[in-house]
Amino acid sequence: MDLSIYLQAVELIDFDIQGVVHERRMGDIISAYTNESGFPDYENAQLAIIGVNESRNAVNNEGCNAAPDEVRKFLYSLYSSDSKLNIVDLGNIAPGATVDDTYYALKTIVSELLQKEIVPIIIGGSQDLTYANYLAYENMGQIINITAIDSHFNLGNAEEVFNSRSYLSKIILHQPNYLFNYTNIGYQTYFVDQAAVSLMKNLFFDVYRLGEVRDDMLKVEPLVRNADLLSFDISSIKQSDAPANANASPNGFYGEEACQIARYAGLSDKLTSIGFYELNPKFDNNGQTAHLAAQMIWYFIEGYTQRKGDFPHKQKEKYIKYTVAIEVDHEHELVFYKSKNSGRWWMQVPLENPMSQSKYERHFMVPCSISDYHLASKGELPDRWWQVYQKLM
Repeated sequence: MDLSIYLQAVELIDFDIQGVVHERRMGDIISAYTNESGFPDYENAQLAIIGVNESRNAVNNEGCNAAPDEVRKFLYSLYSSDSKLNIVDLGNIAPGATVDDTYYALKTIVSELLQKEIVPIIIGGSQDLTYANYLAYENMGQIINITAIDSHFNLGNAEEVFNSRSYLSKIILHQPNYLFNYTNIGYQTYFVDQAAVSLMKNLFFDVYRLGEVRDDMLKVEPLVRNADLLSFDISSIKQSDAPANANASPNGFYGEEACQIARYAGLSDKLTSIGFYELNPKFDNNGQTAHLAAQMIWYFIEGYTQRKGDFPHKQKEKYIKYTVAIEVDHEHELVFYKSKNSGRWWMQVPLENPMSQSKYERHFMVPCSISDYHLASKGELPDRWWQVYQKLM
């Protein structure tokens, strides 16, 4: 497939430092689509950067379409931790005649990359582009989990105008539906209707308040590890650390925490696409937010280089199995697996219908932490186990 028909070349900035010889900056390693070099050969790439200059559905944040090139200025100047990585920069998707045209281009590109087992790194643009990213999995017929790092979420309804705040409702209502689970990390209670929180829980989706996860950032790792697609809204980061968003709030994640989450995403063997959205250069302070976003992408790439091949439904001999008998109305036997390689934990949720094994192959092994095992050992059923069990019934 000729992806270049959907993309525009980027003009690389000079990332050299006067008098310093180097060969390991990201700009040296990434094969970028430029007018001089032409469209890169992505067939054997591991990671592919895609900029999307689209913000027509942004809510109070028009101008975020200019973010991709601003982020590149800082990303290309960072040193790489692994010069053997095969990373391509496919350039930018320009706004189509309609927003749907932009969605179609992004969906088509991401679908092609996923089929070649290349991980797309999307730099938006507004967060409604998450919907187009999701549609790429529909093309593959793959049921997925979405995790969003966001201070807001809105389930909306069928009549609501589609925008960067209501993209989740569009995904949920889309038919055929390939969404197994949605997780929000870092919502701020005063930004979210409590009826929406109740509805999310009724749908057995996961929502975690900012204070809850910031109290122990280790809780975030298994939540991110359960995602196939991660959508990161820059406005979830506190304004003092990331001012480049018209909806920035005094509260949110610190920049270091945002980088930590991005690294967790990179480490996850299950995660196959990631997007960074809503960075608006008009509100930035000397490139502060663009530089932070570049470092977040750097941490994602650094995490990717340290993936361990952890996928316990494939090779259980590489895991230590723990069985816990627990009684809740009727007796359940909870099975946990601990990776001998990474030390990470999963819990197995039984399938009532064995015929569903192939359909839900990526979902009945639920990432967890050792604290979930300790909870089960005390006779308590972990919430995440129960939520998944309800969906698989």
